[in-house]
Amino acid sequence: MILTVTLNAALDITYRVPRLRPHSTNRITEVSERPGGKGLNVARVLAALGHRTVATGFAGGGTGDALRALLAETDVTDALVPVGGGSRRTVAVVDETTGDTTQLNETGPTVSPAEWDTFLGTYRELLGEARAVALCGSLPPGVPVDVYARLTRAARTASVPVLLDTSGEPLRRGLAARPDLAKPNADELAALTGSTEPLRAARDARRRGAHAVAASLGPDGILAVTADGTWQAAPPWHITGNPTGAGDSAVAGLLSGLVEELPWPDRLTRAVALSAATVRAPAAGEFDVATYEELLSRVVVTDHPAAA
Repeated sequence: MILTVTLNAALDITYRVPRLRPHSTNRITEVSERPGGKGLNVARVLAALGHRTVATGFAGGGTGDALRALLAETDVTDALVPVGGGSRRTVAVVDETTGDTTQLNETGPTVSPAEWDTFLGTYRELLGEARAVALCGSLPPGVPVDVYARLTRAARTASVPVLLDTSGEPLRRGLAARPDLAKPNADELAALTGSTEPLRAARDARRRGAHAVAASLGPDGILAVTADGTWQAAPPWHITGNPTGAGDSAVAGLLSGLVEELPWPDRLTRAVALSAATVRAPAAGEFDVATYEELLSRVVVTDHPAAA
């Protein structure tokens, strides 16, 4: 099975409005609710790809109950650890005229030392069955900032490959624990390295400890710097829609490709096709199947001849 970790799970709420007008009343034409947080989005896409997937992390309060009820309707196995505080909500407001999305994210519950210890026990037990693990997203209050470094080292001790998808100080510390793959976006990569040139920044991030770095570049696709080579994959045309969760679908593509031992160009093709197909879907954690299947044969992969 594939294990995903979402320490700051959320109930994702998506509102669609004809046109978003600040400082005014907006009439909602459609609302959807999904179990959310980066790792849960990854888990749902992995399950849709046919992989047995288990999701762990924290969930609590009425919001946590709601997201777990929604998760029970999917093919993802729920191994979330209960907490006393209430899980957060994230609200995405999609402007149907422009396609732009406005995101509002709550902070999340404070995790106690006892709840953290319970999670660690659950995590170590699940590693015994895992073929790979994705460590994803922001940290709730009360969780140590070096948590992803600790979880990466535990996975490596269990010989389980690790994909790390976070930002800021948790990313910097997590890289030092040598994850198999880090997947920052362009802004996260620039904040980490101080460089806005993607290839230079990705190489810098890899020197900080990751065995490979796959950087999301928005409409320009994904740049991967690995021990085997450097590639960039991009969709053949600009995809419009709701970008929420597109990066999480890319993680699912990369992680499933790792488990299936696909060559890097094929992993990137899948990741880009899934990411673009998610932009065309109504909510994070989903992808438009027709778009995905069409793009699989049309994603453009470029081999960078320079050494990684």
